[in-house]
Amino acid sequence: MNVTLPTAETLRTALAGLLDGLPPKQAAQAVDRLIANYRGTTPTDAPVLRDRSDVAAYAAYRMPATFEAVRSALAAFRAAAPEWTPATHTDIGGGTGAASWAVAAAWDGPRTTVLDWAEPALALGRELAESSGIAALRAAEWRRARIGKGLELAPVDLVTVSYVLKELTEEARTGLVETAAAAAQAVVVVEPGTPDGYARVIEARDRLIAAGMTVAAPCPHSGTCPIEPGTDWCHFSARVSRSSLHRQVKGGSLPYEDEKFSYVVATRFGTEPVRARVTRKPQIRKGQVLLDLCTRDEALRRDTVTKRHGELYRAARDVAWGDAWPPPHGTD
Repeated sequence: MNVTLPTAETLRTALAGLLDGLPPKQAAQAVDRLIANYRGTTPTDAPVLRDRSDVAAYAAYRMPATFEAVRSALAAFRAAAPEWTPATHTDIGGGTGAASWAVAAAWDGPRTTVLDWAEPALALGRELAESSGIAALRAAEWRRARIGKGLELAPVDLVTVSYVLKELTEEARTGLVETAAAAAQAVVVVEPGTPDGYARVIEARDRLIAAGMTVAAPCPHSGTCPIEPGTDWCHFSARVSRSSLHRQVKGGSLPYEDEKFSYVVATRFGTEPVRARVTRKPQIRKGQVLLDLCTRDEALRRDTVTKRHGELYRAARDVAWGDAWPPPHGTD
């Protein structure tokens, strides 16, 4: 039986159908406020998305980028655990459901529950899921819940927490990550690819490991991150195609944008993390490729791959930021 899975184009089509009547001026004002919150530093104890116009603007402004970032994180997870498939999924702080769309694109059939404290976001999420034509999304449960320390979770295979931790106080972040770790077999945390976002991911990573989980991605190990705090940050990039609606809401002219994100995947079952991961855009020079790597021995290093490396050199010319190194079927 052929199963239809969501794609970025499916999401863009659903967004265009539901947001067609949104007044441009109202959308622009809502986007400006959301951008200020997204780039700010003050966590809140209230929903960021207050009403239908906020939610519609957010969906057009952020859903495609969040979808691509989470999808990239899940691709790395699947590479580390190719035989594992979740039967149940809880999307904490899922809003309009971007992470749930990414999960439905990664695996066929997980039963998803989306938890969020903003009823307008849940309402639009339901509408988008219904219009998607995707069975798993249409069957999802959308439930209002206060996101933070007091959240109660039933046992579940997979928990996603995407672009949520920034909205919480430190105490609430701690409680949420510990609750997710106690309930789930696998936890995926995604945050903006900023120094602050990376710091929140590292904080979550440490708590997941302390709870007995091991890191499946992006790190090649579950040891201490080799990046000295304050000197750099680990982040990756996902290419996002912009629809005409997306360009209108965001005021951009290019047909694409690059979403920077940081993430961690931790599990309670065995996985096969990469031997090393490319942590910066490869530098291609005449006859050589420079690769910045995070390695399994808990160290950062730069490899220079030259023409004399033969097939490995050809692989290096095609490798991308965030990829495993060497390639799974590459030549050592």
